[in-house]
Amino acid sequence: MLELRPSCEHCDKPLPPEATDAMICTFECTFCAHCVESVLFNVCKNCGGGFAPRPIRPVRNWKGDNYLGKYPAGTRVVHKPADPAQHAALVAAVGSLPPAQR
Repeated sequence: MLELRPSCEHCDKPLPPEATDAMICTFECTFCAHCVESVLFNVCKNCGGGFAPRPIRPVRNWKGDNYLGKYPAGTRVVHKPADPAQHAALVAAVGSLPPAQR
């Protein structure tokens, strides 16, 4: 079950469960689309992988109690901005590879 973290790890922008600009890597590191595109260049600062849009958990109980009311979004804030020099080195090493080949 996705944690649905509440904010961007880099800029701390709020990313509520219904945010359409929330992006996650395979380890569920969570960033806003702006930071993924403009700061991270689609390279996760923590694992080197790429990003995908975070799914939106249904607000309404459409089927089987699989909805936000029963499974609320996480509240744990992870705010660890990327270090520009370290991230530039990571992007230089893996950024030219498609995420599926990293």
